[in-house]
Amino acid sequence: MTELRTTPLHDRHEALGASFTDFGGWSMPVRYSSDLAEHHAVRAAAGLFDISHMAEFLVTGPGSGAFLDYALAGRLSTLPIGKAKYSLLLSDEGGIVDDVIVYAIAEDRYLVISNAGNRDAVADALAQRVSRAPVAAAFHREPSAGVVSFLHVEGVSDVATVEDVSDRFALIAVQGPRAEEILATTDGVEVDGLAGLKYYAWLGGSFEGAPLFVARTGYTGEDGFELLVPDAVAGALWDSVLAAGEPLGLVPAGLAARDTLRLEAGMPLHGHELSVDTLPAQAGLARVVALDKDDFVGKASLQAVFAVDAPVLVGLVADGRRAGRAGYAVLSGDDVVGEITSGALSPTLGHPIAMAFVSPAASEPGTELTIDVRGTRIPATVTALPFYRRNK
Repeated sequence: MTELRTTPLHDRHEALGASFTDFGGWSMPVRYSSDLAEHHAVRAAAGLFDISHMAEFLVTGPGSGAFLDYALAGRLSTLPIGKAKYSLLLSDEGGIVDDVIVYAIAEDRYLVISNAGNRDAVADALAQRVSRAPVAAAFHREPSAGVVSFLHVEGVSDVATVEDVSDRFALIAVQGPRAEEILATTDGVEVDGLAGLKYYAWLGGSFEGAPLFVARTGYTGEDGFELLVPDAVAGALWDSVLAAGEPLGLVPAGLAARDTLRLEAGMPLHGHELSVDTLPAQAGLARVVALDKDDFVGKASLQAVFAVDAPVLVGLVADGRRAGRAGYAVLSGDDVVGEITSGALSPTLGHPIAMAFVSPAASEPGTELTIDVRGTRIPATVTALPFYRRNK
């Protein structure tokens, strides 16, 4: 049996009484107190999440933008420095290997963050693509000694170089309407321009002298920040944010709350709504794909005729308290027309919600369907995503 990996904050989670679960080969906190309390804290004030299991890749060199244009579905070479962009890593067949966020660090430098469970798949895909890309490139699975931070790289070659630097950094998320207030008052954090930082943008700063990368991104549907720091200072940063936030209602939050939060926000999860067997258009992500690029991995397959009866992702809402779960059948009359990918009793909305892949004929908002919840038919209505939008 393979031993689960732990993040640099594992001891903190144990001290806080967290319950743990296996998540993509990592021992991660699923909850500290209660799923509902943590969920409601994020919606009302703020939650503190350890997301250090995520994978980070540095793409550097004059050919880095062109390489990412080829390796990913979106157009990254024109991304302004200081901005971020959601994109997809596709297979040759057009399926979704992973969804990623790309940050433009400098003209020849990008940070790519991928899902923890897909780290090896992303690393392997990038390694293969450096040899196929129209620009010269190289791949390094282990971080080189030259990588001293995510804002400065020594010894960059004159080609596009990809380095897996996941084991050097920790990633912490502060999410909720009071996130900015909390981060602005966190001891040791030095960052200019926080109040003016836009969504999907980042700033460089420091924490107790160590480099700090602050991105206004998140996976909860709320305002918030993701903080990337060297492993050595992760514990001190966690403690400092927690101390600043506790008087304002911040609580540590685990994977259970993160899952219901992202479901309410209609955010897909790889392995549920996204997979190598799912095309972007099926998951409502056609807008992410820049089909006008000269070439990228998966383009030829996406240009082929799309099956008119291919299932598409929808939202479902129901009355009562019984929620459909992943794998439950969705029916129209007596005909099975789809399957739930994620579902829960929404803590914020107070009724069951779910995302499901259904046949196009059953995908129009307002369509009345039923969910087979352990042999009981539960009426459900197709609705547009997301289920929840924060007040801006």
